Amino acid sequence: MPHLTLEYTRNLADFDPVQALAALNEAMFDSGLFGESDIKSRALGLDDFQVGVRDAPRAFVHVRVAMLSGRTEEERKALADSLLAALMPLVAGQKVGEVQLSVETAELHRPSYAKAVLHG
Repeated sequence: MPHLTLEYTRNLADFDPVQALAALNEAMFDSGLFGESDIKSRALGLDDFQVGVRDAPRAFVHVRVAMLSGRTEEERKALADSLLAALMPLVAGQKVGEVQLSVETAELHRPSYAKAVLHG
């Protein structure tokens, strides 16, 4: 916990998802809400997508952070804002037309969440 999922459309030719995950993880850690080794992130590139109904050059990047319950609305909003701020310079300058960026936070049900850490 937390689990960050970065979805991006592959028509963003100059977008580096590895760089984006590093920046997003750093922002998550800097929030003070999570331990460094607790942050898990992954990127999913989307080949098939649609934005709107008209044939127009568009793309999107969406970040979803699932975390255990117990954070205040203010903490969640501040986290979403900092993740958006970390993402913006990594997407700026794309030559694909309109690029929509979004961040959402979601709560995991603490009583039913299970986790194990194995060391080898």
